[in-house]
Amino acid sequence: MALTPETDAACTSAEVVLACGITPGGDLQLYRELSESGPLISATNARRIQREFETGRGAGILHLGAMETATPLHRTLSFWRDLGRDLIAGISASLEPASPQAEWNPYATAPQWERLLLAAPPMEGGEFLSRELLEAVWLEAVDALGAEADRYPDGVKGYLGSLGGVWNLMGRVCLHLAEVKRNPEAPFAFLATYVHDFSNAGVPSHRPLGNALTDYAGNREKLLSLLAPISRACETSAFLRELANQNQIYYPLSWTPEQAHRFLLDIPQYEKAGLAVRVPNWWNRQQPPRPKVVATIGDTVSATIGLDSLLDFEVELALDGEPLTPEEIEMLLASKKGLVLVRGKWVEADPERLSGILRQWENLEARARTEGVTFGEAMRLLAGMRSGADAAEEDPDARADWSEVSAGTWLRNRLEQLRSPEYAESIAELPGIRAQLRPYQKDGAAWLLMLRELGLGGCLADDMGLGKTIQVLACLSTDTGTQVAGTDLLVVPASLIGNWSQEIARFVPSMRLLVAHPSRLPTAELKALSDSRIDDHDAVIISYGALNRYEWVLRYPWRSAVLDEAQAIKNPGTGQTRAAKRLRARWRIALTGTPVENRLGDLWSIFDFLNPGLLGSAKSFDAACKAMAESKQGYAPLRRIAQPFLLRRLKTDKSVIADLPDKTEVKAWCTLSRPQAALYAESVEEMKRTVQEVEGIERRGLVLAYLMRFKQICNHPSQWLDDGEYEAAHSGKFARLAELCDSVATRQDKVLVFTQFRSIIDPLARHLASVFGRPGLTLHGGTAVKRRQQLVHRFQNVDRIPFMAISLKAGGVGLNLTAASHVIHFDRWWNPAVEDQATDRAFRIGQKNPVLVHKFVCRGTVEERIDSMIESKQRVSGEILSGNAEASLTEMSDEELLTMVSLDLESALRDTG
Repeated sequence: MALTPETDAACTSAEVVLACGITPGGDLQLYRELSESGPLISATNARRIQREFETGRGAGILHLGAMETATPLHRTLSFWRDLGRDLIAGISASLEPASPQAEWNPYATAPQWERLLLAAPPMEGGEFLSRELLEAVWLEAVDALGAEADRYPDGVKGYLGSLGGVWNLMGRVCLHLAEVKRNPEAPFAFLATYVHDFSNAGVPSHRPLGNALTDYAGNREKLLSLLAPISRACETSAFLRELANQNQIYYPLSWTPEQAHRFLLDIPQYEKAGLAVRVPNWWNRQQPPRPKVVATIGDTVSATIGLDSLLDFEVELALDGEPLTPEEIEMLLASKKGLVLVRGKWVEADPERLSGILRQWENLEARARTEGVTFGEAMRLLAGMRSGADAAEEDPDARADWSEVSAGTWLRNRLEQLRSPEYAESIAELPGIRAQLRPYQKDGAAWLLMLRELGLGGCLADDMGLGKTIQVLACLSTDTGTQVAGTDLLVVPASLIGNWSQEIARFVPSMRLLVAHPSRLPTAELKALSDSRIDDHDAVIISYGALNRYEWVLRYPWRSAVLDEAQAIKNPGTGQTRAAKRLRARWRIALTGTPVENRLGDLWSIFDFLNPGLLGSAKSFDAACKAMAESKQGYAPLRRIAQPFLLRRLKTDKSVIADLPDKTEVKAWCTLSRPQAALYAESVEEMKRTVQEVEGIERRGLVLAYLMRFKQICNHPSQWLDDGEYEAAHSGKFARLAELCDSVATRQDKVLVFTQFRSIIDPLARHLASVFGRPGLTLHGGTAVKRRQQLVHRFQNVDRIPFMAISLKAGGVGLNLTAASHVIHFDRWWNPAVEDQATDRAFRIGQKNPVLVHKFVCRGTVEERIDSMIESKQRVSGEILSGNAEASLTEMSDEELLTMVSLDLESALRDTG
């Protein structure tokens, strides 16, 4: 991992919260966590951890597992520490202590990858966590351990012995537990041994531990070294401490099932202390054999649909999936805590806990017979995530250990379709939309249609550029026979109203659309919008600012409510968020390109809009997350409950990327701020007066000067006024840039921002740095030639550098910047060939991801009219394509010119609410 100065600076204060994220390239990036609380560690300790990760991912994880066992770490680093700790513990347990050069097989103790994926905590870049990444990091940690072992004559034994503490293997003892079937009163035998010698064949020779008292009678130091792991284990194991205090550990013992059970439960403490343990193969420490309360939900088809629909519910006590008889249940509940022989197999029994959990489930079953179990409650039960009083009264680990919930036939089939959208019910055709959807887009539309049929809200969180809008339009315009009459509400950022309007006009021209925005309707008419007028339309578009502004928005019963850029409601305390959650809608959709599954608060707020109550109240959700952080299940319950309602595909997915174009160009429509609009209108009036007073070359020069002024005003008033202020709120383009790059930042993508003006490069860089939370790079005509290659190298190789702001002339050719997957043309160079050359800095050989090109255009200004002529390929367009745009405009008549540059105030002004 290459550390950046910004990362290193994260550890300059006395104490820091050090966290770990995943970059799109799969690197593990350390950073200082500022947005949430966490355990503090010293700056010295943080720098030590950073230095190890600088060596490599494997070395960093090995260091965490070996040397930071007692360090309080942020949940993201703790996750990777557990991986390193498991590696060392597994190898330690597999070694024979008397071997001079121990052979070790790390692959025999590899973790359960799927369990790790489910238990992983939310982290920056968590969407890039995969089984392949875990395996790669594991192997790098194995290599790092091997490299450390090569430094010692006795290999891995020497390395582990050098760690001291729990990993010291000197004098290791082996504890044996065996089953003795001929003695029903004491059916288990215990013996502690140590390796005394090796045979010629290399087989270890075990001797009873009691023999060590005489074997090492004259060597007190060696005896203490041999017994040291037992001493350490006694510090954490009360059972072993009892044996040692009574000197019973030195002799063979006959044990009852209860004693054997106490021994088995403490195996992790023994192995961490450096003891080897041998037990019968029917015991699995991860999943001990035990009877479980099995609840089955949703075996038959529900009569109704929606989060409140009622499902059937059945409870039984089973062993290995087979129901137990009443006699077997009575025997288990009457037994002592420990091991019980059932059907010829030893199983773990805890009558008090088992009866308590069984009683809870039977009470729920009794209530279900009269009140039913809602779909939402069923999802919480299936995920192992309870809310309210139930959650407060239960131990989540105990509940997971002694009970399991399974989906019945109907519910299981539905959930499989929701979790695997490619297997969703196929759509023969989409008659309402004029577009050929790509396979993954068709899967997304099918997933949305299935949710609509079930009455369940869903979050479509596809990567930017994968076509979320068209998938939603395909769903809204498709009637599968269950679609009810009504009007859909589309809530979008004001800057995207034009994009949605154009997409609807292009792909669903039959949709009767009402744009309820001051740019389209008078304010008085907007405030008094009647239900009957809404009824006359298939869809209504509003901005987020309108949620609290117009009474009819919250009064009208919408068929569905769609929130675009739904991260706008991630803060549950804002009026905007509260208003969105008060919408009356039969069905709800949220669209976002940000990985909300990695931000607990964002996830809860969006799901509270989509499926209210599914994740419980904010307070109970917070409590549940804290419990999950301390539970051995980790965040698996949260991931299980969210997964069916959250569909996210990445451009890096092989199943998606093969179907994507290499380059996608989209218009980023921008509106003017009021200061921009006033300055633009004033300039048009000034031009109208002055241009009529001059002729010939003087007139052409004057027109070019005004065209340049209009471009600068569209960028930012401060660029024309040259006042140096550059307030972000004074520019519609700055606002649109922030919206766009906020999504880019959350995905850790990189972006190139091109402008033809050197003077705005530094203000752009400052604005972008505030959006990304860290600085980027700039390149312009004043950048020294030698410095340019250094900048390119840093941009290409340092993950934490998010953007480069470039002047078009200085950086439009000759640079290889394939680390960027987004290109933004902040102001238009009215020659598309020049723009294409700039785009090719990212879209070239070496680019591994599709490139998304955003072209900023201010509505109602000369920028929109020039763009329209380019698109329509009119006569002037040909001249623009040849690079003579400005020259062509200077030859227009006064009337044509003023029409070209005039301000359409209604289109240009952005929503300030």
